[in-house]
Amino acid sequence: MTFRRKLLTVFALTVFLSVAAVALLVQLIIRNAFEKAENDRTAALVTQIQREFSHRGEDVERRVERIAFAEPVTRMAAVLNANPSQAGEYFDIARSLAENYQLDFLEFLDSRGTIISSAQWPAKFGYPDATFDAASPSTAAFLKLEELQDSTSLGLFAVRTIRVGDHPVYVIGGRKLDRSFLSALELPAEMRALLYQNRGDTFSPDLLIDPPSATPDPIRPAAKFAPLIDAVRRYNQEITGVVSWTSDQADEEVFHAIPLRGAGNDHPLLAILLVGTSRRGYVELKRRIRDSALIVGGAGIVVAILLAIWAAARVTRPVEDLAHAAQQVAAGHWNTSVEVHGRDEVAQLAQSFNRMTTELLTQKERLVQSERVAAWRELARRLAHELKNPLFPLQLTVENLVRARQQSPGQFEEVFREGSRTLLAEISNLKAIIGRFSEFSKMPQPRLQPVQVNELLRGVAQLFQAQLQTPGRTAITCKLELDDTLAPIAADPELLHRAISNLALNAMDAMLNGGTLTLRSHRLDDHVVIEVADTGTGLTPEECDRIFTPYYTSKQHGTGLGLAIVQSVVSDHHGRISVRSQPDKGTTFVIELPPARADSAAAHTEKA
Repeated sequence: MTFRRKLLTVFALTVFLSVAAVALLVQLIIRNAFEKAENDRTAALVTQIQREFSHRGEDVERRVERIAFAEPVTRMAAVLNANPSQAGEYFDIARSLAENYQLDFLEFLDSRGTIISSAQWPAKFGYPDATFDAASPSTAAFLKLEELQDSTSLGLFAVRTIRVGDHPVYVIGGRKLDRSFLSALELPAEMRALLYQNRGDTFSPDLLIDPPSATPDPIRPAAKFAPLIDAVRRYNQEITGVVSWTSDQADEEVFHAIPLRGAGNDHPLLAILLVGTSRRGYVELKRRIRDSALIVGGAGIVVAILLAIWAAARVTRPVEDLAHAAQQVAAGHWNTSVEVHGRDEVAQLAQSFNRMTTELLTQKERLVQSERVAAWRELARRLAHELKNPLFPLQLTVENLVRARQQSPGQFEEVFREGSRTLLAEISNLKAIIGRFSEFSKMPQPRLQPVQVNELLRGVAQLFQAQLQTPGRTAITCKLELDDTLAPIAADPELLHRAISNLALNAMDAMLNGGTLTLRSHRLDDHVVIEVADTGTGLTPEECDRIFTPYYTSKQHGTGLGLAIVQSVVSDHHGRISVRSQPDKGTTFVIELPPARADSAAAHTEKA
């Protein structure tokens, strides 16, 4: 990944993560605020319900109190104290008084708890009220499930005692907790209250009381409340839960289920008040925040791209110029320099780079001069060494001829013939030495053309077939390991044949006691690899380091130019040569050549 793309990615990620973090933080704050507001509204509604309960309880207490002191009731109490058998005469008194005092429930009980008169179910006359405790009647309003003729109804009741004589009469009156009770609650927007009468062991939608304004909604079935009602029954405490009506989160409601208990020692669970709050406002606000975050994030990414482009022009472009210049220097263009803009760190880096290339170029020139002087000195040393050996016999031969001419004229002819042969042999040796040095100094440029490496190796093996089986020495085996899938390469067949032949000759010279010469070809990535291996005496690490140095040789009569010529040929083909060797285990020369390129072959052909 380029530096510019990295910079763009960093800008985009920074903006995106910042927007995402802000959006999540805002959503968290809003959710906390929504939950706090919901709890506050629920607490306010519970307080209102308690006030409404107290208000209704006080109203029921007042009405029952007034009935207890009404003249017909006191007269009935006096009559029953005198003659309890006359209770049947007051069979309908409860119904008329309930209508007059606007009570839904009203019953009169004697001192034994037997019903004298019942407004809600007259047929209960003469039956005892099992839920009434005559020993300690409640004085405050209380909840009670009242059995009716065909149903059961939840009501808020009050009890008063009429004492006229020794046998008291009890007045039990109450009002229903139904839709009228729910309609009296002043609920905030997006809140509603429902009442569930706890009868039976299983949930029944018929026991759920809706507000008067509520209409049947098919997408909000009452059965959805079953898990919440069952949880209140199971744990016998207030429970909060979310009711999902549809797949849309905006339709969800958070309900607080509040248990309502009756009077008595066991405090039975008579009803469950459900206070619900819609989550539509919160969900829609969260969606708006998310949409806004997406819009802001998209705009931020666009801004990040623009900033990255601007930064690329101001920052990355000088860096890219420096990288390109460094590649040019690595390719050998040591005089490369970059333009300096501004005075920042990048400009200082560019100035340092220009100074570095200038110093490198200066040092290169000095190094070239030093190497040139060293090369001439080495050449002079090698020439002096090579020419010294044939000059000494020449000098001796000429001196012998002069001495024979002066001292033994009769034997001069014989000495002259022998000396002439010596002179011609040594002059031929001098010409051969000069020829080898001249050959190294006049290495021709390769004429590139498509070359099959395997055919070239087969030709080298065939060329030395006779020398491998030379009489008087141990035979050498030649083995070919060729990759038949190799494509042609761009090379000069004559120069490459000459280089490989030189390596083969060196391999045979290293196997005086016989061995195996292996010519191998294979592919490495997109390069073609040629290996010339032997099982001869091998080389030391020091010899491997210096073996390609001109004029260096480990042979007694070598010039040290053979491997230098091979390296020059491989270098002219834009390849690389290396050596692997261990003493007494053999040596392997490895040549790596690039694949064929039509443009390179054409360019070399035109140049030639």
